[in-house]
Amino acid sequence: MNNPERILTTLDAHLSGEVRLILYGRAALLLGYENSPQEFGVTMDVDAILPVTEMSEIENKDHFWNAIEATNKELQEAGLYITHLFSDDQVILSTDWLGHIQAINYPLKHLKLYRPDTHDLILTKMMRVDPQDRADIEFLLGQRDCNHTILHEKLAKAKLPPIEEIKDAFENNLKWLESRMNS
Repeated sequence: MNNPERILTTLDAHLSGEVRLILYGRAALLLGYENSPQEFGVTMDVDAILPVTEMSEIENKDHFWNAIEATNKELQEAGLYITHLFSDDQVILSTDWLGHIQAINYPLKHLKLYRPDTHDLILTKMMRVDPQDRADIEFLLGQRDCNHTILHEKLAKAKLPPIEEIKDAFENNLKWLESRMNS
C-alpha cells in the first residue's frame, strides 16, 4: 500500500458517514490515472479541494474533522498526514471546474474520491515554479484526455487567488507551458 492509500484508508476507517473528497496533488495523479508512476506513491500527504459552495455543509460535518484529526494523530510517527485542505478560491482552477470532476475508483466505505479534470489539475500545478510540479504537468499533458484547445481555454479563464507570488508563478509557468505545447 502506498502513502496516499494508507492515509485515505486510515481516514475512511475514522469516518462515520459519507464524505466526498476532491483530491489534487500527487495523490490525485496516483489514484486518478492508470499509468501513474509509482514515485507518486511516496508523497507524504493528501491534498484536497473543498468547494466554497459546500463549505457550510462541510464545516458542520464534525465526524469529518474529527476523522482528519484522528488520522493525523495515528499516522504522525510515519510522517504522513492530511492537512492541506484548501477552498477552491485558494487554488488556481477554471470557473467551471466543479462541473467536470472525475470519480476515482478506489474501494472505501465512507470516502467518495474525485479529482479535477486533467486540465484543472494542470492549473493547480501552476501555483509554484517547482521542478516536481512541472514534471507532474508533463505527465498530465501526456494523458489521453488532455486536449490542448480546452487547456488553452481554461488557462485564459483561470481563477487565480489574489496572492502576488501565485500570480507571478502562474505567469512564469504559462510561458514555460506554452513553450512545451509548441515544441
